[in-house]
Amino acid sequence: MKIGLYFGSFNPVHTAHLIIASHLLNETDLQKVWFVVSPQNPFKTESALLSEYHRLHLVRVATEDDQRIKASEIEFGLPKPSYTSSTLIYLSEKHPEHEFSIIMGSDSFQNLSKWKNADFIIKNYSIYVYRRPGFEIDNSIGANIIVLDAPLLQLSATQIRNNIKEGKSVRYMVPDKVLEEIEKGGYYKK
Repeated sequence: MKIGLYFGSFNPVHTAHLIIASHLLNETDLQKVWFVVSPQNPFKTESALLSEYHRLHLVRVATEDDQRIKASEIEFGLPKPSYTSSTLIYLSEKHPEHEFSIIMGSDSFQNLSKWKNADFIIKNYSIYVYRRPGFEIDNSIGANIIVLDAPLLQLSATQIRNNIKEGKSVRYMVPDKVLEEIEKGGYYKK
């Protein structure tokens, strides 16, 4: 099975993440998308993140009605911080029956050459890159990329967290079930 791995902090998961995943499933040869919740991104401070278990729960709630999308906690059992190359090696060994690819925005793709074991990723995995405004796709690193013009929303998890802190509505920015869980848990208020 062809599986696209959508790595992220998902702090919180929002509507734009889901739209991108659905677009990839509709418009490419990917059969499933796994949202790989990263417990600790090496480029982000841990203190700024909601607990990985709460973030995983929100992704599960957001995707529970779509059998094509799975929430994955695979990185929870791997050393922290989470490195994409380590996760790819682990998944490829554990699931040799699947063909894994990476999903990322053109903003992340610009930084791929700085990632740990970037050459290994570039040599062994295809990458689905969706365009983000202001971030041109320069493939001078020679990656096997599939470029997509996914529907884009100017929406960010930072904006959502800030709105919640300020007591502003985030309705429609996150799925209704996710909003219910955020309110019930009192997440992002501090």
